[in-house]
Amino acid sequence: MKHYRNTHYFTSLCSRRYLSLMLLTLLALLLAACGAGSSGGQVASSTPTEVPVNGFGVAANHVHALLALPNHVLLLATHYGTYRSADSGQTWQRVSGGPGQMMQGLMEYALTVSPLNPQRIYLLTLQSVTHHGGTLGLYTSTDTGQTWQLAIPTASLTQNTIFTAAAGNDTPDEVYIYQPDLGALGLKVSLDAGQHFTSTGALPFGTLTGVLPLAKVPGTLLIYGSSGIARSTDAGIHWQVIPGITGGIYDLTTAGPNSPIYAAGDAGIYASNDAGKTFTLVNNQASYGSLSVSPSQPQTLYGRTATSVFRSTDGGHTWTALPPLKGNLGNLAVDPDNPAILYVSQSYPAAMYRFDTSSNTWVSLTPKA
Repeated sequence: MKHYRNTHYFTSLCSRRYLSLMLLTLLALLLAACGAGSSGGQVASSTPTEVPVNGFGVAANHVHALLALPNHVLLLATHYGTYRSADSGQTWQRVSGGPGQMMQGLMEYALTVSPLNPQRIYLLTLQSVTHHGGTLGLYTSTDTGQTWQLAIPTASLTQNTIFTAAAGNDTPDEVYIYQPDLGALGLKVSLDAGQHFTSTGALPFGTLTGVLPLAKVPGTLLIYGSSGIARSTDAGIHWQVIPGITGGIYDLTTAGPNSPIYAAGDAGIYASNDAGKTFTLVNNQASYGSLSVSPSQPQTLYGRTATSVFRSTDGGHTWTALPPLKGNLGNLAVDPDNPAILYVSQSYPAAMYRFDTSSNTWVSLTPKA
């Protein structure tokens, strides 16, 4: 079934002309609802006392980020800690945010993995409960999320909230962050795994939604948001706005080196086959809030609305709806080794599902309480 914007959309109350603005502020609103104020997350809820509804905790828990890594590893960053599976979601372990753990009492979001070393992970934190034992900041792991270290406290950089982090493509120790309070001067880079940051050049946009460093193309990165897409080949010092982009861009993804880059935005689905120098609109009917592409089969990608998930096997030109899945759909992640396997998170309560195209069925990966 082909996906049309007027039949499968975020909500009947949303219109195309301001969807880009909504997507641009979605993360800010989500984290504000989680308790992140303009003072860097000083407003937070009390520690939840409800009985856990499943292995991911109480009914109020929700997912902020999801990673599918090689060797069957999954990472799930939630409001109440990060959970890790080493067996494709069959079993889970809380690895941070819990009592006595690193990042105790902090919510975790913006998971990002180095395209050069899947062992190196970064994430951002905010306060999740009133009384917490963690330090707000950027954290990093060198063992695919089994253990974590504080790279830098947020207070060392800003009194406000950092929403975006992206692992760099020069070395595994390179990571970018974006400080929205600084506007066009808010993109910063670290070359020592987040311990120190320096500013890049001025951005062509006043605000941005995300950063995509291109794997194994040192210095080349894309930024995107409500103003479109821009590209840099010198680690953010200079920028070129990509022509031909109509409206805003919600998400940008690629399978890896020498693979197509896909963008979802106001006008539909774009694809680039020249490392982001140019983009072509390949479908002007599909509209997805997020995309996920198969690392092993770059023509296979998945898109998500608030209520449905769709699959394309021809680089985004045509789409087929997957069987419906009830609940609040969240993050998508394709299995790194099997393009037929898709992982999807849900929230309120936090939950995980796996879809296998060979059986065309969803299987719950949510642990029991």
